[in-house]
Amino acid sequence: MIARALIAAFSVVTTASMAFAQPAAWKPAKNVEIIVGVGPGGGIDRTARVLQKILQDQRLIDVTATVVNKPGGGGAIAQAYLNQRAGDAHYFEITATSLLTNHITGKSTHGHKDFTPVAMLSDEYIGFLVRADSPLRSGRDLLNLFKTDPESLPIGIATAAGNTNHIAAGLAARAAGGDVKKLKVVVFGSGGESMTALLGGHVGLVTTPAANAITHLQTGRMRVLAIASPARLEGALASVPTWKEQRVDVVVANWRPVIGPKGLSAPQVAFWEEAFARVTRSDEWKNEVAQAGGVNHYMNSRDLAAYFDAQYAQFKTILTELGLAKLQ
Repeated sequence: MIARALIAAFSVVTTASMAFAQPAAWKPAKNVEIIVGVGPGGGIDRTARVLQKILQDQRLIDVTATVVNKPGGGGAIAQAYLNQRAGDAHYFEITATSLLTNHITGKSTHGHKDFTPVAMLSDEYIGFLVRADSPLRSGRDLLNLFKTDPESLPIGIATAAGNTNHIAAGLAARAAGGDVKKLKVVVFGSGGESMTALLGGHVGLVTTPAANAITHLQTGRMRVLAIASPARLEGALASVPTWKEQRVDVVVANWRPVIGPKGLSAPQVAFWEEAFARVTRSDEWKNEVAQAGGVNHYMNSRDLAAYFDAQYAQFKTILTELGLAKLQ
């Protein structure tokens, strides 16, 4: 009897201790700031505003949320602002692949390890576009040219050397066995400018998020030789083959993750993981991503951290070959 009583008492104490040790749930207690490193109207800004609307309309948070634009410095201003709020989960940023590429190329002192990864939201895979009358009829034609005479093909990208549009071209050229340093890349101020240059014959190829090609595909003015996605996209781009279908292992996306300041606690991260998972399951979000030509792609904090590491290693390798990495 005494032994049973002792066991029962120990069980109660242990259970109480375990309950006490569990981290308390967290939720926002004041206005939430959704930070973007660009001005109003861009793709990341639109993502942030749709996210803000869904969080509030579906009552996923009990407080207000505002979008705060901090353009400048290739995202450096937004990142500095975010990391002044260490440990405060009322602030997070919708960022992009520039979080990695700017650090690799030395444009920013902030890298992905300076922040708390929270969740991945969506992807926009890179397409390889030519004019409808281009002699390049397939991805294989392009690879042959990359291998034999890469300097003969001006490639239009926007908006900076070393971004994922540039990386996609470099990875395809490397897969072809070509010299990536001989690629003739022309940088334009916007995706629209690069497309206009392609239509005008000033460049022979444009690498850009594939959705930018939809209107031109429908009018018959352009063709997409390949998309750097793991599987075929749906909708208007369903007929376009991937690089993988053409036996080339090139997958490159502009992605939209959420990061927080350093020092967030497990309960804070858990709250936002669940909130963003519910956002990406909503019909409104799915429709928005589809209209933008993207792919819905939720990823939790732990998986996102591993993904950042893998993408950083891949990007650094190709940017080093392109002569754009700042070696440390």
